[in-house]
Amino acid sequence: MNDPRGQLEIKLGEQLNALLSASHALNVRAAARFDSTLQAAAFHIVRWLYSYGPTSAAALAESTAMDRSAVSRLVKQLEALGYVRKDASPDDGRGVVLSLTEPGQQRMIGALKEKESTFFDRISSWSDAELQDFIRMLRHFNGFN
Repeated sequence: MNDPRGQLEIKLGEQLNALLSASHALNVRAAARFDSTLQAAAFHIVRWLYSYGPTSAAALAESTAMDRSAVSRLVKQLEALGYVRKDASPDDGRGVVLSLTEPGQQRMIGALKEKESTFFDRISSWSDAELQDFIRMLRHFNGFN
């Protein structure tokens, strides 16, 4: 292929693939550090609750693109281990809101430290201008402009 734009798009695809692969590997390590007995999907639920806060099981299933029955099964496991709790919805006493317990939050913080240190090591030598440019480009790529 002699098309310069096509070559650039291929190189971009290679770098995006490398980023996604590295991110996946870091997530697997963070999940194992959180609790090696859990499936990765359970860690995904805990990570979502840590990032976005309490929610219903239905909203959690939709937000994580998981089947409701899978979310229910994983939440029961996380609840039994003391990482997640169910409370009555303040808006509707019949509804249930899922949230992280204090032990769940503390384990998540510990699990994310390795991931964060790897990330911060990679950008530690960047200037503020380089970091701002990278953030601006990622925001644009992700459609947040």
